[in-house]
This record gives sequence, C-alpha cells and structure tokens, in this order.
Amino acid sequence: MKERFLLFFILVALWTFLYVFQYHVDTIRGLIILMCFMVLYGVYNSLAIWHNKRKLKKNPIEPNSSYQPFVSIMIPAHNEESVIEYTVNNVQALTYPHFEIILIDDRSTDKTLDVIKHLADKYDNVKYLHRDEGAFPGKSAVLNDAFVLANGDAILVFDADATVEPDFLNKLIDCLAPDDVGAVQARKVIREPDTNILTKCQNNEYTLDTYLQVGRDAIKGAVELRGNGELIKRKALEDIGGWNNYTITDDLDMSTRLHIKGWDVRYCLDAVVVEEGVKYIVPLFRQRRRWLEGTIRRYLEYFFPAVFSKEMSLRAKLDMVIYITQFIMPLWFLFEIIIRSFKVLTHKVGGIQNEIVSSVFISFAVAFGFFYAIRYSLRRYGNMNSWQAIKHASYTACYMLIIWFPMVLYICAKILFRPKDMRWGKTTHGLIIEEEQNMELAKEKDLHEVEKC
Repeated sequence: MKERFLLFFILVALWTFLYVFQYHVDTIRGLIILMCFMVLYGVYNSLAIWHNKRKLKKNPIEPNSSYQPFVSIMIPAHNEESVIEYTVNNVQALTYPHFEIILIDDRSTDKTLDVIKHLADKYDNVKYLHRDEGAFPGKSAVLNDAFVLANGDAILVFDADATVEPDFLNKLIDCLAPDDVGAVQARKVIREPDTNILTKCQNNEYTLDTYLQVGRDAIKGAVELRGNGELIKRKALEDIGGWNNYTITDDLDMSTRLHIKGWDVRYCLDAVVVEEGVKYIVPLFRQRRRWLEGTIRRYLEYFFPAVFSKEMSLRAKLDMVIYITQFIMPLWFLFEIIIRSFKVLTHKVGGIQNEIVSSVFISFAVAFGFFYAIRYSLRRYGNMNSWQAIKHASYTACYMLIIWFPMVLYICAKILFRPKDMRWGKTTHGLIIEEEQNMELAKEKDLHEVEKC
C-alpha cells in the first residue's frame, strides 16, 4: 500500500509540474536546460572514469595477499538439469584456494536433484540443499536457506548457467578487501551473442550497463548488484539481515539496503561472468517485466530510508536519484503527449506548429540520448569500430525503447491497480549450451564420416 500511495503522489506531482511547465514556461528553453544537466552528469562520469584510469596507471593498487577469506559459492537451481553440471565443473576450475560450493535444488520437477547429488558425491567441496514443494518461493528465500549452511566469510552467488575464467574469484576478492566495501559485482556478458537479434541487443544492453556501472563506481555512487557474479561479505549480509524474501529482485533490493547501511558496493570490470541470453520474445518480456517491477518497487520502498539515511553517502544518494529519472522518463513522455495533444486541439494554427516542433524535439532528444550512450559504451567496452558501433547502437536503441518504455507504463499501472504478487518469471537455461553440444556432436560425426571415407 505504501508503494501505491508514493507512486500516486509522484504521478500527481509530475503531472502538475508538466502542466505548469507547458503553460507558463518556455518549453524548448526548459528542455535544453534539462538536457544540459543530463549531459553534464554524463561528462562528470566520463571524467571520473578517465581520472581513475590515469591514477591506477600511475599508482597500481597492489593485491592484498593477506585478505583471502573462505568463500561459499551458492548456485540456486530450479529445473536446471541441462546446465548445472556444466556450471559446477567450470567453477571447480577456479584458482582461488579457499572455497566451497553449495548447490540448492529449489523445488525442481526434473532430474536436477539427481544431478546435484551426483556432483556432491563427485567433489569433496560440494554440498547441497533440497527445498521441497512447500518451501517459500523466490530466489531470496533460497539463498537465505543456503546461508545457514555456508561456512564462508564471503558469499559468491552464481546463476545456474554461469561460466567464468579460472582467475575470476581472485579479481573479485581484491575489490572486496577494503573494510568499507560490502559487496562487488562482476561484469556480465552474453554467451554466443550472435545467436539472433535479441541476443545481440541483450549483449549490447549489458555493455551499456557496464559503462553505467563503471561510471557509478568511479564517482563512488550507487553501484548495483546484478545477481549473477555478486560477491558479498558475511558481515555486510548479517548487518542488513540477509536477503529480503518479499522482493522479486533480490540483487537490486540488497544493493539499496547495503547503501542505506553505509556499505560501499564496487564494480569489477576485469572479472567477467558469462550467461545465456534469452532467445525468444515472450520469455524476454517476462524476464524484463520482473527486473523492471523489482526495480521500481525497490525505489518506492526504500526512497525515504535512503534519503534520510545517515550512513548512506551523499554521492550515492544523488546518483540514485539521477538514476531514477530513467524510469520517470516514459511517464514524462506520455504526459507530454497528452498535454500537447490537448493544447493542439485548443490552440490556433501557430500554436499547433510550435507544439509539433516541441514534440519532435523531445522525441529526437530521447532517441539520440539512447543512441549515443549505447554507441559510446560499445566503442569503449564492446571493442567495436565506429561503423559497427553505429549499426549496433541503432537497432539496440530501438529495442530498448520498445522494451522499456511500454514496460514502465505497464508496471506503474500494475502497482497502482493490482495487488503485489511474487511471480518469479524464471528464465529458461540450457538452450544455447544444448545447441553448442549438438554442433560439437555434429562436427565429430562429420569428422568420423570423413575418416571412414
């Protein structure tokens, strides 16, 4: 109910502001001022990234060899029989010396539990937890149950489809060492991004997120955890009371609660976790719906605790407020269209022309902002040349506008008019891995046929 009232207040305030803005202020001038603030924030982030990079080049940070906590690696699995063994075998190759693996079978209806038991028998450092059908749903509840079994001073969470390099954990540990750091997030990339247009767009979207996260890390802003490849100190986890069972986005919820408690969350660009992309449009919408709903509900739930927190840094507060504007933008755009349409119907021809010019300007500014941010991130972190970055940024900007803009409107309507639910919207894993294995089998078969000939 609190979330509903706060969202209603925000919508009324936004509508009032835009109404007054449209009728009593020079719209174009106001929009230019707004865009200047956005550009200044982007320049500030870029300068901070450049400054940090230059500082580290002159004075590289030496790894803290004395900080080597025992790590409990938790891997929740719900109907993951096709990928879980592949993931565990990959994690076993980590070169970090002190870790255990906790596999959690969360109410699976396939053979996931059998595979997990086999892995526990195979490896001495693997143990498992089985949650039956009556267990509380959600990833947070899964992780809270497994935390009771964990011996680690740090907890690393992987999705069941994760793949990492052997030195992955060593890099994360170096970032977690400072006393004020409560958690570290690794960079996420999509496995086989060229599978189809959707996986390409998702990988480009992740690259944009990399740029934003690196910027937030450079200014010591409100860096966010992303669920897969997140490393958290036990002390920080206990300080915030573990995971929140009543959220559908455990990672985002935890990020905000850590910041409110004064913990710093860092981003490790060099540690990369590879995960599967979503190949089909319906599962993609289901996944993004969960992500976006969890994001918006998290901001509504923790807005006042964050604003009035004495432990949360001012930089993190300002960064969080600025980041929220990207979710207000679709509402702003919708209200702009409604108000402008009303003005067009009630004004003379000259007024109509002015309104059309203003609307075109707004649409172009929003589209160009998305395009330029994506192109810049693809050039910097996607290793693309100028032409590739322009091409990829063009269709990825369209993809993000099509996915995110209507989704924000839908989620806001859902929060206002429907009761809260805990629908998980699980992502299906194993499709790309199965295709890779089938391709390898086909190659072996062809080679065998050639040898026979």
